[in-house]
Amino acid sequence: MLHSRPNRVPRFARAMAGFTLIELMIVVAIVAILASVAYPAYTSQVRKSRRADAETVLLQAEQYLQRYYATSSKGYTGADLSTPGLTISPMGSGSGKQYYDISVEIPDDGQSYTLSAAPTQTGDPCGTLTLTSTGAKGQADGATLSQCWQ
Repeated sequence: MLHSRPNRVPRFARAMAGFTLIELMIVVAIVAILASVAYPAYTSQVRKSRRADAETVLLQAEQYLQRYYATSSKGYTGADLSTPGLTISPMGSGSGKQYYDISVEIPDDGQSYTLSAAPTQTGDPCGTLTLTSTGAKGQADGATLSQCWQ
């Protein structure tokens, strides 16, 4: 009588079989959940960093205008804000992208100014940041002043 042996896989071969499809799907689901939480937090921090760079440029421009006013008999009229160090592009990333447009408004009398940083990036809750000759800070959209100017 011939005995047929069942087709068994040796024990060491089963241990090296790898992952099952369900285990792989569980790992993919966990990674997707972690990414869905982490990515919005990351983009929020990037926006805050770019906003801080814009605030720095506005404050540097304010200092330049105050020095110009102190040495000029014409008030703020004629101040050249195209000096090196007052630009906000490319802003750190090295990509050459400009994330804020910086502008200055000086009325004809030359006794005041308003500096503005308008975001070119999407999703910025603060909108346009402003800084006046009186030191008043402002923002255009729904976030509070303390959230936008830190």
